[in-house]
Amino acid sequence: MTSDPKSIIQQGKAVLGIEFGSTRIKAVLIDPQNKPIAQGSHQWENQLVNGLWTYSVEAIWYGLQDCYADLRANVRKLYDVEIENLAAIGVSAMMHGYMPFNSDGKILVPFRTWRNTNTAEAAAELSELFVYNIPLRWSIAHLYQAILNGEEHVGDIDFLTTLAGFIHWQLSGEKVLGVGDASGMIPVDPATRDYSAEMVEKFDKLVAPKAYPWKLAGILPRVLVAGENAGFLTAEGAGRLDVSGHLKPGAAMCPPEGDAGTGMVATNAVLRRTGNVSAGTSSFSMIVLEKELSKPYEMIDMVTTPDGSLVAMVHCNNCTSDLNAWVGLFKEYQELLGVPVDMGELFGKLYNAALEGDADCGGLLSYNYYSGEPVTGLVEGRPLFVRSATDKFSLANFMRANLYASVAVLKIGNDILFNDEKVEVDRITGHGGLFKTPGVGQRVLAAALNSPISVMETAGEGGAWGIALLGSYLVNNPGKLSLAGWLNDYVFLGNAGTEIAPTAEDVEGFNRYIESYKRGLAIERAAVEAK
Repeated sequence: MTSDPKSIIQQGKAVLGIEFGSTRIKAVLIDPQNKPIAQGSHQWENQLVNGLWTYSVEAIWYGLQDCYADLRANVRKLYDVEIENLAAIGVSAMMHGYMPFNSDGKILVPFRTWRNTNTAEAAAELSELFVYNIPLRWSIAHLYQAILNGEEHVGDIDFLTTLAGFIHWQLSGEKVLGVGDASGMIPVDPATRDYSAEMVEKFDKLVAPKAYPWKLAGILPRVLVAGENAGFLTAEGAGRLDVSGHLKPGAAMCPPEGDAGTGMVATNAVLRRTGNVSAGTSSFSMIVLEKELSKPYEMIDMVTTPDGSLVAMVHCNNCTSDLNAWVGLFKEYQELLGVPVDMGELFGKLYNAALEGDADCGGLLSYNYYSGEPVTGLVEGRPLFVRSATDKFSLANFMRANLYASVAVLKIGNDILFNDEKVEVDRITGHGGLFKTPGVGQRVLAAALNSPISVMETAGEGGAWGIALLGSYLVNNPGKLSLAGWLNDYVFLGNAGTEIAPTAEDVEGFNRYIESYKRGLAIERAAVEAK
């Protein structure tokens, strides 16, 4: 078989990965050697409707179709061919949240995303019942909160899934979910790689007095692991994806996954003692454990890799949004002066300026809380910049404080793993927008976690490439290797990326910053109460 991209597309050997991120839907087409050969994207934003963050079903479909149309245009421009057949398709999306459907396949309430923090009561009760940390964004917390609120739609639920599970269902007709995403609906038992039977039973007993016509296991997606077939693209699904009508049905579909799972795949971090940090609109770290933690922690979510290994996850609702807003302010100033703006250059200069600042940011503090932050106990957020008259207020310290803020909550959670639980890792890989400017985000994260951080050339490909790889693993795994073995031997070929180790000065400076940050959380709480 030829390795020419045009021929690969014409032969139907290309694999498509689609990921629904918080601000962008991205499609990546890869060849059988797992190299990207085309891509498309669509920008979108969530809406706050009746106090809850959501994306409408119409926005979901328009975004998917526009993203695919952009991919088609890219393929035509590069290779002058149409996509008619695909070897495999994978769908990924921001994790968890709440999408309940009735028996007619109609959504019962608007999609409730990971960003909502209205489930505190339910999450607390379930965490106590299960003796297991249940985060606010998990599907089971949303479901139980709806029950506590007495919402009428609950009795009509026939199927409950995530955004990735919804799209996959509509394209393939299969109500399934990859084990990584499934582990954020209700906890998964690592031994069975399926929903915890004990917790499912406890939940059914808890809600039994309500006499709903369903049992929990009956409304959840079937759990699959990486490498298992999750159905095929149907004729209806092909029409919904490609409104031009060129795409034919029949492509194999891998289990749909959450963005955490695809991030692990895209950074070759599914093996035990490896980890990765995704840093964009939100951030999260994923550390693949050798054994279970000694006890549940409210700050740490227990999920799995796409092949079912136990993972300790620290998820932070806020990362680069406030940082980007400040850079946008500098863009306006530059435009005011009549100077042409290159955003890549602007980000690069401001990020690199931060490296010239004091290791502890000169006393400056930033709280990037666009929304609530469960790790630090904030139900709502207020972006704040805090300084005293005696702090060293310079551009370098200002930018450094905002960069530190983007990973501060991540540090608070990971300190539990590394300091209290003595978890050991051999490699942590960073990916996402924070690492686009070479070396800067890497150095900041290395200081925060007091650990070497690697970034690969492929880090910018992100989750869409990660889910495309899972699609390729389904159809291009000749030796039937484990996912970790296949990634290492066929995709990354031993490439561990470029590593930056923390300096003692940076680590000490970040530790001083984080102590001030923790004390200053009282200011953030007061701001929430005041406005």
